[in-house]
Amino acid sequence: MKVMKQLPEDFLWGGAVAAHQLEGAWNVAGKGVSIADVMTAGSNGVDRKITDGVVEGEYYPNHEAIDFYHRYKEDIQYFKEMGLKVFRTSINWTRIFPDGDETEPNEEGLKFYDDLFDELLKNDIEPVITLCHFEIPYALYKKYGGFKNKKLIDFFVHYAETVMNRYKDKVKYWMTFNEINNQADGQHTLHTWTNSAIKFNKGENKEAIVFQAAINELIASARVVKVGHKINPDFQIGCMMAYVPIYPYSSNPADQMAALKVMERRFFYSDIHARGKVPAYAKKDWQRKNYHIELSSKEERILEEGTVDFIGFSYYMSGAVTTVPEVKGQEILDFPNAKWVENPYVNSSDWGWQIDPIGLRYTLNAVYERYNLPLFIVENGFGAYDKLEDNKIHDQYRIEYLKAHIEQMKLAVVEDGVELLGYTPWGIIDIVSFGSGEMEKRYGFIHVDKDNYGKGTLRRRRKDSFYWYKRVITSKGQEL
Repeated sequence: MKVMKQLPEDFLWGGAVAAHQLEGAWNVAGKGVSIADVMTAGSNGVDRKITDGVVEGEYYPNHEAIDFYHRYKEDIQYFKEMGLKVFRTSINWTRIFPDGDETEPNEEGLKFYDDLFDELLKNDIEPVITLCHFEIPYALYKKYGGFKNKKLIDFFVHYAETVMNRYKDKVKYWMTFNEINNQADGQHTLHTWTNSAIKFNKGENKEAIVFQAAINELIASARVVKVGHKINPDFQIGCMMAYVPIYPYSSNPADQMAALKVMERRFFYSDIHARGKVPAYAKKDWQRKNYHIELSSKEERILEEGTVDFIGFSYYMSGAVTTVPEVKGQEILDFPNAKWVENPYVNSSDWGWQIDPIGLRYTLNAVYERYNLPLFIVENGFGAYDKLEDNKIHDQYRIEYLKAHIEQMKLAVVEDGVELLGYTPWGIIDIVSFGSGEMEKRYGFIHVDKDNYGKGTLRRRRKDSFYWYKRVITSKGQEL
């Protein structure tokens, strides 16, 4: 047996973004309104507003974003200089089908991605594409109520089949839905909106509705996996999960059970993506709560036949839970007396995200053991306030964060035997923050001159982390 001492030669070093957070050009070339286009700017600790359509006088940071739509050739030259092997982005659904339910696609939208992918490939950068990264057509919310309506399954499959046919010789790696497990408890408005565009009616049980929307999305994903493999058998089609490992706060056995039950909400989605069956714990939960989730025997077969080829995931932080009475925290409904608590053994970012590099190794091991499928870290990064000094950004804090996580990633591969396709840190270039709509919560290795109010020249500048990541890629992860 060959013992691996370093990352594989074909390891996919890259960077990740999402169409709605960088493209801009929200209403040009036939593009329709997406759910991201009706989200205003928020700030650190202040949620974004979701408006009823585009309202005059409100500021929507995604409308211009960083204008990648018009500047992608310039930006790709930065990516090439950095040495990226892959670039993960999404196709904005509303560029292809402006309302989502059309029969014929918008040719101008298709042409844009032809040109983008050609430019990437010309520069030896392979596109890694997410089909739905919070860009559901707003009209599908207004007309059908979002993914709680099974009609959206056909609309999504039609869209996916259209772009997979179009780009079958340009894109190998696909992911269906981005982080749909973030909506797991149905309580966070931003996540139920961006993941499923659900229109809740008065008196509806939110959790039950989100489970139904999730099942519909999982059916749609499974159908797309089957369709994609027919279009091109060489396609690698994965899911994309948000993994936040939850630790027991203490060695109290009840804390261990609480952590396990909380993680079931995260794993429910990838359990179905990878195993093709609704897990027993979910069926019992639905039965106990008297939820009637529509899932026919035909749909069950679709789930079984459309399992994914790999698990893509994001990793930013970990969490902790406890049932110990004297420890204060935020109540959780998954287990009696369970509460979210801060982990005293790790630090936090300015946005309260707990920084835990070892948690990435833990996650890689736990997920690989659970599914025995190749994994792909498609988001990992550090949002921070960057300061421009003498026309430079000295972001050693970002370098330290990423270095610590890459070290743990390497241990998972080299020492633990995890099969890992690649690593694409989030926000390879500064983009609009998904959660807060800020520009000044920066993740990128390339600075973009724009502030939280939309002001700035959009000039690009290399940060210190740009040169550091270039060395990491050139050395194949040996020089950190």
